[in-house]
Amino acid sequence: MPTHYLYLIASVIAEAIGYSALNASAQFTKIGPSLLVIAGLGGSFYFLTLALKYMPLGITYALASGLGIVVVALAGMLFFGQRLDLAAGIGLALIIAGIVVINALSDFTVY
Repeated sequence: MPTHYLYLIASVIAEAIGYSALNASAQFTKIGPSLLVIAGLGGSFYFLTLALKYMPLGITYALASGLGIVVVALAGMLFFGQRLDLAAGIGLALIIAGIVVINALSDFTVY
């Protein structure tokens, strides 16, 4: 797998950890989850900047945002018992379809 995709995946995982911890931080009243928010989102931005060495900004941000939305929604379901209705499921499927289209059909330049 190309390095830029590994950086992008690391960014998405760190983002999902940060946003999941945000939910667990109880509006920053719990110190452990609050520190994890800062570390997770900081790590996400760090890995995103590494991916930007190889990929254009628009494509990188679109992929990271889309994947992040899907992963955070799944984390909400798994760890916090949140449910998705049909409209949310369709929306997430459309995001995944967009990511597939970008990767399969877009001719973005890898630096």
